[in-house]
Amino acid sequence: MPLNPRLKEQITELESGWVFGVAINGVPFEPLAAEWYLGARNSIWRYEALGGAVNLGVDENYAHVQPGGKYHYHGLPIGLLKKLGVSEGADSVLVGWAADGFPIYGPYIFRNGVDSSSGLKEMRSSYRLKTGARASDSNAPGGLFDGAFVNDFYYVDGLHELDQCNGAFLKTPEFPKGTYAYFLSKDWPIIPRCFRGRPDSSFNKRGRGRHAKPGKRPADC
Repeated sequence: MPLNPRLKEQITELESGWVFGVAINGVPFEPLAAEWYLGARNSIWRYEALGGAVNLGVDENYAHVQPGGKYHYHGLPIGLLKKLGVSEGADSVLVGWAADGFPIYGPYIFRNGVDSSSGLKEMRSSYRLKTGARASDSNAPGGLFDGAFVNDFYYVDGLHELDQCNGAFLKTPEFPKGTYAYFLSKDWPIIPRCFRGRPDSSFNKRGRGRHAKPGKRPADC
């Protein structure tokens, strides 16, 4: 993991097999599910892991175990947040680190960044659910946009506090001079789906890259 992360001009989309980051309890954040409409891998109709159309068997922490045996989060790590005391009236808490080295925080942050007496504000996603119906043909599922697919959502620049990668520039108790930071949001995408920095290739768990181990690659979620 980079100790001195740098922002890039272009974002890097989170891809299948990549871990977005790791919580401070060591459990990885992996929001993507390797499930597509009609099994058309890499089409635009990728199922959303928590969208209700596929049952991944997640527990009360919105996490489960992959066929390969790895436990990982698909949504808000409820148990961890509770243990850390994260709530609307409590504290601003660092919950993990992204693969590009930038910090990950829970949904709340101090209003002035570093002063607990300033109160908390929720950092909200700038994505919205599309309205109307999806295309309906041999390659598209049809039906209304209901959150079942990743493509059911779209980004609205400046809608709320968080950018396209569910992040923002701000001051925090850990970074009083300011930093770029990612956030777990209550609404989609919950866990970010792209990087503003350069993710280290050791977070690629599909058998590619300089840190990849030889042999059979792990099973996808």
